[in-house]
Amino acid sequence: MKQPLKTPYKLWGGRFRKPPAAILEAFSQSLSFDYRLAQADIEGTKAYARALERVRILTRREAAQAIRALDALATEIAQAGPAAFAGAPEEDIHTFVLGKLRESIGGLADKLHTGRSRNEQVALDFRMWLKGAVRSAQGNLRGLLATLLADVG
Repeated sequence: MKQPLKTPYKLWGGRFRKPPAAILEAFSQSLSFDYRLAQADIEGTKAYARALERVRILTRREAAQAIRALDALATEIAQAGPAAFAGAPEEDIHTFVLGKLRESIGGLADKLHTGRSRNEQVALDFRMWLKGAVRSAQGNLRGLLATLLADVG
């Protein structure tokens, strides 16, 4: 697995002369729990890349390159599990994914966010993750009911 970025992308603070206090950084980070949204964020970004291609903001080649990089990142995260995020300096899953994309595809990573808001990303990721969690719970419930019914019969 690649090492985390040495200079993480920060959402804010570029205009300040000093970095934020450690307590503020600890308070504002969410990667320690929103890493669970990684696959949803990657899938949403792939869909957005395809949309940007359809409206000709991305070329076919750029969209394909971005999707390959996103697929590789998804595989890397799936194989490493939560360890993929250990020690990562980014504050949330969105900056983590963006940073990893910048490592692999450079400035194209930033182009993937053309016209995309952080609020849209958060809402989409959470909705996709929640749908998967509900499907998983439904499958577990079906299994439990099947076991209970098998014991009765």
